[in-house]
Amino acid sequence: MKHIDVKKLFANTAAYVGTDVTVCGWVRTARDSKSVAFIELNDGTCLRNLQLVFDREKFSDAQLGDVMVVGASLMVKGELIASERNGCEVNVRELTVFGSCPGDYPLQKKRHTLEFLRTIPHLRARTRYFESVFAVRDRLSFAIHNYFQSNGYKYVHAPIITASDCEGAGEMFRVTTHPWSTEHKSEEEYNAADFFGKRVGLSVSAQLEGEMAAMGLGKIYTFGPSFRAEHSNTTRHLSEFWHVEPEVAFAEIDDIIEIAEDFIKSIIRDVLENCPEEMDFFDQWVEKGLKDKLNHVLNSDFGRVTYTEAVEILQKSGKEFKYPVEWGCDLQTEHEKYLTDEYFKKPLFVVDYPKEIKSFYMKQNDDGKTVAATDLLVPGIGEIIGCSEREWDMDKLLDAMNARGMALESYREYLDTRKFGSVPHSGFGLGLDRIVMYLTGVQNIRDTLLFPRSVGSI
Repeated sequence: MKHIDVKKLFANTAAYVGTDVTVCGWVRTARDSKSVAFIELNDGTCLRNLQLVFDREKFSDAQLGDVMVVGASLMVKGELIASERNGCEVNVRELTVFGSCPGDYPLQKKRHTLEFLRTIPHLRARTRYFESVFAVRDRLSFAIHNYFQSNGYKYVHAPIITASDCEGAGEMFRVTTHPWSTEHKSEEEYNAADFFGKRVGLSVSAQLEGEMAAMGLGKIYTFGPSFRAEHSNTTRHLSEFWHVEPEVAFAEIDDIIEIAEDFIKSIIRDVLENCPEEMDFFDQWVEKGLKDKLNHVLNSDFGRVTYTEAVEILQKSGKEFKYPVEWGCDLQTEHEKYLTDEYFKKPLFVVDYPKEIKSFYMKQNDDGKTVAATDLLVPGIGEIIGCSEREWDMDKLLDAMNARGMALESYREYLDTRKFGSVPHSGFGLGLDRIVMYLTGVQNIRDTLLFPRSVGSI
């Protein structure tokens, strides 16, 4: 059906005032009087509602009976007129009701708790809060693609079903066609009889495939879902999340750190420029001072500290942490937040982590104790990017894999990239959902995507 988006009416009001327009949407609010009735209509194209004005002499109670209720969907035709208060509004002449909305519609009130809205994910996109979240998520996704495309990267689609565990943590969801059965005598026999003839799972990361692609294409990025079967029921973890992973040939650790900082600043700038209404909403209602915080990031040089220096800072802080700090420990969120929020007061790269707490593929430093890896920590969230130079020396890579007891045959193709013309290369991983949290001030990662998946919840 021919109609015009509400966003276009507000963006080009002067061009439409005095003309007949057709708009569609859902009723957000409705109020009635003897002479006139008003409806605030929203069609999802922008945060602002369009006011509809009904002359009660032209519309009977019966005609407006299914319309003056929150949640009803409708189409109206009428003249767009200028409004000092609202910018513009429609004097309705024709009305069509698509779907009435009964009294048990759960979004009758203007404001609901986020806990309640998580119980109705199929409806929460109709709220101003989540309309704003998904608008930012949409623009952020575009900004990510735009950054890489503008800088000569090729977009690569990596497989979701894989036989290799990139992180080596064994937290993969299993993919199988087998129904429950006791007929197989061993796990090997069970796997051999399965669809792929071996044990496979959902990918935890596209990095390994990305490295292989970069060995021929130079600069690539992947952008898709990743899956982690870890029992982390926190406000920062999901079982299914969206993952951005660039991989750059002929890049060492300093090069990829420079790229990561430029990338983060670019996508923040894009969202601030292109989602002004949504960012105003978050700044007012979700995190006071959010825009100032983000602009501070844009105008700051990111800090850099070694892991060893970070441990010393934490130990001398005088703070009582829930998790004790000692060299060799994995930094916890409380440690990361102290470094970014209280000590450095800006985003921070922590580099040269102990090799024992990092993945097998990270380049080993000359000290024999650390690897050329860095995490980008940001105020309020903690880690937002995991980044490293990859180990491109075949012998050192094999030593790291053997030390972890990894099945080398499962990584034969990956090892070939070191056997045939290996080069220095680096990359990083960014969780889209976490950067949405950072940009919006949203405190629970489950509130950053349409249908969150987490342990015990599907």
